[in-house]
Amino acid sequence: MAKHVAVLMGGWSSERPVSLNSGKGCADALEVAGYRVTRVDVQRDVAEVLARLKPDVAFNALHGPYGEDGCIQGILEILQIPYTHSGVLASALAMNKARAKDVLAAAGIPIAESVLMHRLDVAKAHPMTPPYVVKPVAEGSSFGVLIVREGALHPPQQLFAEDWAFGDTVMVERFIGGRELTCGVMGDEALDIIELVTADGGWYDYDAKYSDNGARHVIPAPLLPDVYQSIRNLSVRAHRALGCRGISRADFRYDDRPDGTGQLVCLEVNTQPGMTATSLVPDMARHAGMSFPELVSWMVEDASCGR
Repeated sequence: MAKHVAVLMGGWSSERPVSLNSGKGCADALEVAGYRVTRVDVQRDVAEVLARLKPDVAFNALHGPYGEDGCIQGILEILQIPYTHSGVLASALAMNKARAKDVLAAAGIPIAESVLMHRLDVAKAHPMTPPYVVKPVAEGSSFGVLIVREGALHPPQQLFAEDWAFGDTVMVERFIGGRELTCGVMGDEALDIIELVTADGGWYDYDAKYSDNGARHVIPAPLLPDVYQSIRNLSVRAHRALGCRGISRADFRYDDRPDGTGQLVCLEVNTQPGMTATSLVPDMARHAGMSFPELVSWMVEDASCGR
């Protein structure tokens, strides 16, 4: 009898639309692969719903708070339902950008200079000489990310807004110019590296991530062999340092401009990479000869508790 897979999607974070898209694609592919699939639009009663469904595996296609920060993972551990992606601790660590950077730095992985501050303090005066980036400490999909360019006269005044929805604590990080690169890890093996080239030459924001023509995925990224291998090695080291399982994706900046610094830094590790038609990990898998149904099947067969 085919395994019964509950695909968890939606939720109530700012990334709900992305999660619904990811979940639909994964559920469709799992049905193609022969699994019995139930699509679950996750609400606050998710524990009751899952206890009633009793699936063999939960495929976690949630993004953002409550979906990739250890919360849903804890519920699945209590219910003893095997699940995909990383466990409670790794998910919580990776979701908190500041704590994740502490772990990565301790593992010898290069990171950008940064400081945690209250958003109102950042808005009053430059916390460091521009250019720098202001990031919510626990959001994904570039929500709330603000780039302060060289020569900016003042910090982002959006941080004063009463309707700011991304938490009062933000991370101010040194902006690293150059190329945007990302590398997936599957199990304990690095996939290929993608260079992200946006249509307008800007940074890889929400629109570039999820619009049809927002960015080109250049795979394999055109890098010198030693740099290419270094990024793959660092991605696996980051995956292991945070205790990730299943699939993860590490994002990097590499400043190889003629007047650049040559700096390579790991920006973050994503334990719940997007799985939409325009997402990066499915592209990496295709480049390795693995179809989307094969990729999500591997994730289901990899699922477990105690991750």
